[in-house]
Amino acid sequence: MTELQLTLEEKIGQMLICGFDGLTPNDHIQQLIEKHHIGGVIYFSRNYANVKQIADLSYELQQMNAASSQVPLFVSIDQEGGMVARIDNDEVTLVPGNMSIGASRDDELAYEAAVICAKELRQMGINVNFAPSLDINNNPKNPVIGVRSYGENADLVSELGIATIEGYQSSDLAATAKHFPGHGDTAVDSHYGLASVPHNQARLMKLELAPFIRAIQAGVDMIMTAHVMFPAFEPEQIPATLSRRVLHDLLRVQLAYEGIIITDCLEMHAISKEFGVAEGAVKAVEGGADIVLVSHTLQEQVAAIEALIGAVRSGRIQEEQIDVSVKRILALKHKRHVGEYEQLTGSVAEQFGTAERKDLIRQLTEKSITLVKDEQQLPLNLSEPTLVIWPEVRHHTQVDEPIVQAYTLGPALAELGANVKEFRIATHPTEEDIQSAIQLAAQYKQVVVVTYNAVSELHEGQVEIVRQIAARNDVALVVASTRNPYDLNQFSEVKTYLCCYENRPMTMSALAKVLTGQLKAQGKLPVTLSPEYSFGMAAQ
Repeated sequence: MTELQLTLEEKIGQMLICGFDGLTPNDHIQQLIEKHHIGGVIYFSRNYANVKQIADLSYELQQMNAASSQVPLFVSIDQEGGMVARIDNDEVTLVPGNMSIGASRDDELAYEAAVICAKELRQMGINVNFAPSLDINNNPKNPVIGVRSYGENADLVSELGIATIEGYQSSDLAATAKHFPGHGDTAVDSHYGLASVPHNQARLMKLELAPFIRAIQAGVDMIMTAHVMFPAFEPEQIPATLSRRVLHDLLRVQLAYEGIIITDCLEMHAISKEFGVAEGAVKAVEGGADIVLVSHTLQEQVAAIEALIGAVRSGRIQEEQIDVSVKRILALKHKRHVGEYEQLTGSVAEQFGTAERKDLIRQLTEKSITLVKDEQQLPLNLSEPTLVIWPEVRHHTQVDEPIVQAYTLGPALAELGANVKEFRIATHPTEEDIQSAIQLAAQYKQVVVVTYNAVSELHEGQVEIVRQIAARNDVALVVASTRNPYDLNQFSEVKTYLCCYENRPMTMSALAKVLTGQLKAQGKLPVTLSPEYSFGMAAQ
């Protein structure tokens, strides 16, 4: 089938990827598929209960679509790994996040991890991953990228990003380099506002754009746009997602990119509050986007579709441009065999999260633990009672989802013979949390405080706990960050500090091994924390 055999409505439908709420096909997604001919769906954790359920959902959606269309669906997800994973239970093999991989410096294991992720997603009927993030995180105040980046160095981000892209695409999972031209050096979360990157073109080409240029050369299937302004390329007050100068002149012409350009979700406030979703969809396609992503609201999804159809009929957008985009979409669907899908049968345990796969991920994870400083406090004294203070993610954000995990650092240390008590607080600790933690710590001479984005103003209670305990002369205090690594800057007086980049169970197991001396910390800093603790550094 070519794009010329499709009606205008069917062509526009191919240019939409939409989300819905549910574990089974509902009226929302049925309307989008049957009436509006959408080209793809996006899954979130709201769509996932277990492997068999989501595999069945993918199959049922493809079957529903096949009844009215000869073009199979893109089935997409943000499965970046680590802290950004829509599917994260024990059934699957959860790969580390980008900054953990950046600390490991191991491109071969990065490739193998991507292959594992791709194979399991494809078996669940998912054929597009909105990953990897190729943003260079060189701004400690960035609220949305952080550990989603491999680090602050263009060569490191490029090398590990290409390994991941090649791992995905070798297993027929379409990869997506994001967020073009780079969301790393911003202090505003584009889910909530419109950020700007002020640097000149020479700096942007050398740093922010370098990994994307390498990804284009490596044949990446998709590039996702950033809802961020780049005055060096676009003098008007509009984000890259809506800029023809960025999407067409820079990405298509100057960088010679021939793959699919997809927007980040247009319901993010940087677009929806500034321009509106429907107008944002038209502006994005005018700018050169092939696919627009509208993740949540049926009313907004339908409005975007109708606005695009209207823009073509009024002559605002030429149908020839739509044809070119649809041709790219159909070509990628054919290349990645998205029409080849089967209902999942057989034992889930034999196909997902196998011991062999988890062992490879364990190797990669263990290479990521980074010892930044240690003034002779490690290994922990296993005979000394130990208190672990654990921050629990209880607040939902556009990036974080509440995680109440059973296997934390306390159980991991206990498995290795430590006499340990764990006390849980919120990542946004209340005054009661703070005082309870400090009073309990007063009863211990060996304390491990786990921090989670303590650099955030919302999390300053974590900083108070660390500082109060560190002020004592009679305590061996160890601090381990489990998200962004910059927490040390909030309490430089701490004598022992490690970076883990995520708090997932396998990472906590690796951290416990390092703390007890069973494993040597092998990670190297993927970012600079301060002049004293710079990129590439690790304590001996």
